[in-house]
Amino acid sequence: MLTSKTLYTILAGLAVTHAAVLPRSNVEYDLQSGAKSKINGEAPVAVSLEFFAFPGYVQNVGSTAQCLKNLGDAAGSPTRVRVGGTTQFFDLAGALEGPATIGLNRRLNTINNTIAAAKKAVQKMSNLFAFELGNEPDLYVQADPIANNQTWTPALDAGIQVSWQKQVGDALGQKDIIQGGVFLQPPKFSIQELGPVEQSSGSIDYVRSWADHSYPQSACGTSKTNLETLQNHTTIVNYVKTFQPEVDAARSLGDRPLVFGETNSATCGGGGISPTFGAALWLMDYTLQSVKLGYERLHFHQGTIDYSPYSWWGTKYVFAPYYGAYFAASALEGMSSISQIDDGSTELGVYSFWNQDQLSRAVIYNSVFYPNTTTVARPYQEVVLSNIPKGCHQAIVKRLSAQYSTSQQELGQVPTYAGQSFANSTCIIEGDEQVEKVKINNGKAVISVGASEAVLVYFV
Repeated sequence: MLTSKTLYTILAGLAVTHAAVLPRSNVEYDLQSGAKSKINGEAPVAVSLEFFAFPGYVQNVGSTAQCLKNLGDAAGSPTRVRVGGTTQFFDLAGALEGPATIGLNRRLNTINNTIAAAKKAVQKMSNLFAFELGNEPDLYVQADPIANNQTWTPALDAGIQVSWQKQVGDALGQKDIIQGGVFLQPPKFSIQELGPVEQSSGSIDYVRSWADHSYPQSACGTSKTNLETLQNHTTIVNYVKTFQPEVDAARSLGDRPLVFGETNSATCGGGGISPTFGAALWLMDYTLQSVKLGYERLHFHQGTIDYSPYSWWGTKYVFAPYYGAYFAASALEGMSSISQIDDGSTELGVYSFWNQDQLSRAVIYNSVFYPNTTTVARPYQEVVLSNIPKGCHQAIVKRLSAQYSTSQQELGQVPTYAGQSFANSTCIIEGDEQVEKVKINNGKAVISVGASEAVLVYFV
């Protein structure tokens, strides 16, 4: 998480300038034309909490329980949480409603301490999902105790990972207890590299799931972030595609979930782009793309309370990205598969969602950048959704919107989803729900979506 090495330079070249506004003439998408991808697991929108901040989030931030509950209610299943671990935190982690993944130290090379902590966690946590043995080993160096003065390489890391997995698992008398990998920005360190070593060593039996970390931009040091690039649909599609080899590698290793164990908009807390509504739109589209690719869930990282731009809530405010998380959880709730209907080449994203063989809902995302420096009225794109199942007569539209891409709730620029917002101090949903009703004629519905807006469409 602390590195400035990201794909930002590549991605910046993929962004489409906001001057390329979509044409006003109608565009049509056949909602049954896309290939279906299985949605793996429940509650794909998850949370990662810094180990040092975790007690404060659950003990001192009054809105934490409600914010997690909102996401769980939207998803239809409790929100999954990943936290760093020391023994004094296990009681708090065990009180979380949803399954929890706990990070234990490997860098200091004290295996006995790590085993002792793991035993304590097993005793105290009925909701324990898995342990991570170390965090982002890509960043370890020769001087770290775990390296034992050897040059740190993917091969050395893999050998040590599988050894520690066996030692911890055997000490606990458990298999399927480790979340393996935990790599920052593959491919140098990756599931592709680790997987064959897991298989040859037999340690794969101790692995319950695999994890990568992902940050499309960097706010570290002198790095520059760019909101227009972040929220651009084509950029998001192309970025997520870079993880296809990780998905393929995980699938080849059996039926174990692959997750983003830590992710957010930019490293080092996120910088100026991260508390904006544009980041909420990025989060929504990025989640749908990742789930479509094959990631089971995404643990969005929450940093220092009140001082981390990419966090979703703090002691005084709920921040704009939380709206994108809630929207994505709502879109995926109860669905068995997702299809991308657009080809990823424009700023318009269209998805359909299926409950088994029944087309149930759709998402339209207009990623045209609309900042607070604009001098023109917000442009709208009319989209024709076609091949809606017979028997459906009406489209119910829930709109995710804010005044600008750059809007921030803590500055009084409150986004809305279906006309509702989240109260700053409590995270309670405020306002009456407002939906739009569109008649379906001959299997088609025409829906208008503004620049930097998204809509979730239910068919009834």
